[in-house]
Amino acid sequence: MNQTNTTGAKTRPSFQSIHPGLSDVRYIIAIASGKGGVGKSTVASNLAVALKATGASVGLMDADIYGPSQPGMLGAGGEQPDVDGQQLVPVTRHGVKFISVGLLLEDDSPVIWRAPIATKMIQQFIGSVAWGKLDYLLIDLPPGTGDVQITLAQQAPLTGAVIVTTPQEVALGVARKGLKMFERVNVPILGVIENMSGFTCAHCGKTTAIFKEGGGKSMAAEFKVPYLGAIPLDPEIVTSGEKGVPVVELAPDSASARSFVAVAENMQKELDLRSGATDSEPINVALSPEGNILIEWRDGHTSTHSPYTLRRNCVCAQCVDENTGKKLLDEKRIPLDIKVTSFSPVGRYALAFAFSDRHDTGYYTYERLRDLCECPECRKKRGEADESFNV
Repeated sequence: MNQTNTTGAKTRPSFQSIHPGLSDVRYIIAIASGKGGVGKSTVASNLAVALKATGASVGLMDADIYGPSQPGMLGAGGEQPDVDGQQLVPVTRHGVKFISVGLLLEDDSPVIWRAPIATKMIQQFIGSVAWGKLDYLLIDLPPGTGDVQITLAQQAPLTGAVIVTTPQEVALGVARKGLKMFERVNVPILGVIENMSGFTCAHCGKTTAIFKEGGGKSMAAEFKVPYLGAIPLDPEIVTSGEKGVPVVELAPDSASARSFVAVAENMQKELDLRSGATDSEPINVALSPEGNILIEWRDGHTSTHSPYTLRRNCVCAQCVDENTGKKLLDEKRIPLDIKVTSFSPVGRYALAFAFSDRHDTGYYTYERLRDLCECPECRKKRGEADESFNV
């Protein structure tokens, strides 16, 4: 696996981090909703502060490009992020690092951007913000299932997504679409949160289900995903948002603050249950001088892949019929000396490769890459002859 120079000393291939901008973040969680007005941003800011209160290091990315609200929610006022070389330094409020397009604009300036500009800003937030070492990075997504959501799902190594909804059917119907979008791009659903779940009168103590009740719990059961909990409809939340201090910090003994803490604890438990899956993720990738792909995995294994084997095992729609599974690729037309010209991550579940024959439409899931490893150890496990090659 190691290279040898002219003096006989071993040299290590030049490995690159899979996700350099976010390589020191343990969990990256999208906070999403199908429609606007369900309190997603309020949930995101309060979850961030609740996680911070446990002693964790927390960041919050406001990816709601067209309606950034986190500067107001966190009381950032007219603050602007510093610049360190080519990177933005997040603003810190209430112990949480955060970035928002709202910090980069003048007050009340509308964001009138077409989708390519908005997605470019998201790409900068992913790769050009000095987040440092974090336990959690929450991403406050815009409502819907458009370009921003797809860009994040494919380019950020999302640990999972949390769906925020209100109990009434009109919100649940749209939230279902958001949940299905994440499932289609292989982002795990960490759970559903029901916001504005019920109003408890401070005078008589009676709880009224203004927007019905139980919708979030039934949605979670329908899709067989965790139900993380309910947040009440509480005037304290409105007051805290206007003051720029999340209710978890402003009124920690209130019912709504306790609900946010409980939801944060449930999300942490779900992440702990899934933490073992990170062992099968790659952390670094390299193109060796001989042109082979080397992948370092979190469990310590380094897999080896020749360009020819990768190319002949592509399963994109051009190479394999999506309906019948019949192979369309004529392997005889693959050049024996084919090369990988570039590679890039696809979310937190795959790598994409471009080849010297100009083919670049396929991606390879992490599971498939482990199965295709050509190192002697893996070939032996599969009962294949050892056809080692230099890497």
